[in-house]
Amino acid sequence: MAVISLTLVVLLLMSIHSDAQLSTGFYSKSCPKLHKTVMSTVRSAIAKEARMGASLLRLFFHDCFVNGCDGSILLDDTSSFTGEKNAAPNRNSARGFEVVDQIKSAVEKVCPGVVSCADILAITARDSVQTLGGPTWEVKLGRRDARTASQAAANNSIPPPTSNLNNLISFFSNVGLSTRDMVALSGAHTIGQARCTSFRARLYNETNLDSSLAQTRKKNCPRTTGNGDNNLAPLDAQTPTSFDNYYFKNLVRNRGLLHSDQQLFNGGSTDSLVRTYSGNPSTFTSDFVASMIRMGDIKPLTGSKGEIRKNCRRIN
Repeated sequence: MAVISLTLVVLLLMSIHSDAQLSTGFYSKSCPKLHKTVMSTVRSAIAKEARMGASLLRLFFHDCFVNGCDGSILLDDTSSFTGEKNAAPNRNSARGFEVVDQIKSAVEKVCPGVVSCADILAITARDSVQTLGGPTWEVKLGRRDARTASQAAANNSIPPPTSNLNNLISFFSNVGLSTRDMVALSGAHTIGQARCTSFRARLYNETNLDSSLAQTRKKNCPRTTGNGDNNLAPLDAQTPTSFDNYYFKNLVRNRGLLHSDQQLFNGGSTDSLVRTYSGNPSTFTSDFVASMIRMGDIKPLTGSKGEIRKNCRRIN
């Protein structure tokens, strides 16, 4: 009887461990210098290139939308393993991997083998927003790293810039995020750059685009496919390296660069929320923070699942 009881206790403890919850103080004892170490490297990277903040934030989005926030986007392809870096939404587009390497290396020096790459992405996203003048928040931690990746899921789960409003709502709903979350998180496009190939069709085919902006962008984005595909333009022409609510102000003026951006303000169900965010920056930032925390909760690996990678680019 005692043996059976002991077995039940062990099984119960194992189930609790495997279903562990994320918490803001997860590394408070095991890696007390974690946040200071990450922030130092993030600030240094953004000081060298302001665009890097948006790139690091985007990595977290593209990680969480593909089978949860598990660091899978960081895995390199090998002869026997296909990762997500060459999926359509990431190829020639996702960037900042070398900065994540630097952060992981710095963290390993202060607490080796403790902090997951998935958690580093979550902290880095927050620190990038804060460094560029946006809000800060307590990041929930305790994720572990995936031993797998899915190029197919990356191709199918990340909203492309051609998405219409219903598509966008569906993509976010598929990962448990609301329409309000979708609009708030789209506000991340207040920073960063887009490639010509992502907005060419909008420039030359759509009428709900401010004519002066279209004229300016056409100078650096020729009509012919393959010509200037990787030429860049700011998603927010006013303050491209400041995290603010100008993205929404631009949408109200038909100055959304991507088709998917302008869909948020195009006579549809999200128009009123865009107006709210454009006129009330504090409402936007508080909603953005809440939505970032919810996004970070998407299907994390916890407890005994996954692993703590030594190198974010490969499985241990």
